[in-house]
Amino acid sequence: MTTPENEVATGGFWPLGGPVSKTEIALIIIDMQVDFCAPGGWVDQLGEDVSNTRSVIEPIRDALDAAREAGITVIHTREGHKPDLSDLHANKQWRTRVHGLGIGDMGKTGRILVQGEPGWQIIPELQPVEGELIIDKPGKSSFHRTELADELEKRGITRLVVTGVTSDCCVQSTLRDGFEYGIECVLLEDCTAAVETPNHEATIEILKSFGGRWGGVSDRAAFKAMLDGAHGEKADG
Repeated sequence: MTTPENEVATGGFWPLGGPVSKTEIALIIIDMQVDFCAPGGWVDQLGEDVSNTRSVIEPIRDALDAAREAGITVIHTREGHKPDLSDLHANKQWRTRVHGLGIGDMGKTGRILVQGEPGWQIIPELQPVEGELIIDKPGKSSFHRTELADELEKRGITRLVVTGVTSDCCVQSTLRDGFEYGIECVLLEDCTAAVETPNHEATIEILKSFGGRWGGVSDRAAFKAMLDGAHGEKADG
């Protein structure tokens, strides 16, 4: 519940406007895993350049520090599948193998996107701390076959600040599904990236069009200013 003590000055950050409580806000960091962001991970093994996905590590850490300082809920996601791949449908596995090394195959950092493997881990720079929520997801959207929607409802969170990788895949899928669940989502443009720059730029343009069909697009400076405008105590864990 929003009270004068915990009200946040929106400053135009949230497209819906209105008074917002810190307890209603969460920062979600999507799939900042070794397989997507680290040298030797899956993307790197496919011959792709990981400089784009790595370029947002420091900006995300900056946003993460601000979120922790403000005491808002922090959520990390990991895309991955059970070791027996019982939660991996054939269509998804086939589409990844088109590129030469598919989900479940053995790579240099263990089996690709399989839970518990080295490549599936969140990168050291953005490790979760005690009390932060970790969502393991078998799909692109963080809402697909996960407990995320229930956790948000249970915690009274109605506003989601979206970061992570990749902007043209899991990030935009999460933002769009968040909208379908009635969650007000804002993407931090400088805290997300795609492997290919043109894909990232096209995704951002689509998300911004018509004032944002599924949510807003902003940056971490505005995010931090919004949090700095907050009054009252930090949110409970």
